[in-house]
Amino acid sequence: MFDGFRLDHIDLGDVSLRVRHGGSGTPVVLLHGHPRTHTTWYAVAPRLAARHTVVAPDLRGYGRSTLPPERSGQPEGSGHPDAPDAPGHPGRPDHAQSSKRAMAGDVVRLMNRLGHDRFAVVGHDRGALVAFRTAMDHPEAVTHLVVMDSLPVIEHLERTDEVFARVWWHWWFLGQTDKPAERVITADPDAWYTTPGPEVIGAENHADLWAALRDPAVVHGMCEDYRAGLGVDREHDAADRAAGRRVECPAMLLEAVRDDLDIHGDPAKIWAPWLRRPLRHRLIDSGHHQAEEAPEQVSAELIDFLRDEAP
Repeated sequence: MFDGFRLDHIDLGDVSLRVRHGGSGTPVVLLHGHPRTHTTWYAVAPRLAARHTVVAPDLRGYGRSTLPPERSGQPEGSGHPDAPDAPGHPGRPDHAQSSKRAMAGDVVRLMNRLGHDRFAVVGHDRGALVAFRTAMDHPEAVTHLVVMDSLPVIEHLERTDEVFARVWWHWWFLGQTDKPAERVITADPDAWYTTPGPEVIGAENHADLWAALRDPAVVHGMCEDYRAGLGVDREHDAADRAAGRRVECPAMLLEAVRDDLDIHGDPAKIWAPWLRRPLRHRLIDSGHHQAEEAPEQVSAELIDFLRDEAP
């Protein structure tokens, strides 16, 4: 898995990210979604590496990157034990330590640390929210934006109805604080999470995923991501819309045909007001986890899109 890639823990000051990086050429960062780690890209990253320098981190709060403490104000030093020099990032009442703005800042600092001032950003699921926020907050750094099976948080929340609440109920469950979801999930993670076997998603990817899912600190970090999504992330989207800010770079949406991103209607039309340029919209013959289920098609679409000259 990731033959020729380097695995590092990179200290960014307040957080440390576990990062896989390799290849050569114009840089692209790959951001995983929930509940995956960076290893979800194991079949895509090598395909891109012949043309691009590929960087795939665990987002803060996921995998082996710095995880938030369980209580606001918990002392420093709560980084993952596999990264003992990483400081813990104290939790905040508004969960802003897990906001997509904070994660986007991590992405820019990480890429700068690796020597890349401008780069493409690709995100799936929750990672797509981080990719979008990176393009919005740091337009000078992002050359191309690719979002996979995702819409801006505010677009989902403003369209919430009985159907969305019933099908996407995990947003509300994971976002609870009075009755934390962590207690339910960590009691029996094998019953809670259903994933394909190692013969489908790769033995090392499967092992890395399940090491994370059985770690109570990672489960807490993932819940904090959703808590931020229901509050501070929505506020950031609302402020951008009110100010008329849009994504400046070329953008592409990869939509899985066996998923339900169209629950609110045509996702391309929902994305359009957030973009300065026309959206490239491609359908991927897969379920939700595109990088694992259709790596050849995903890689081909990314290579074709990233071939275009950066603005």
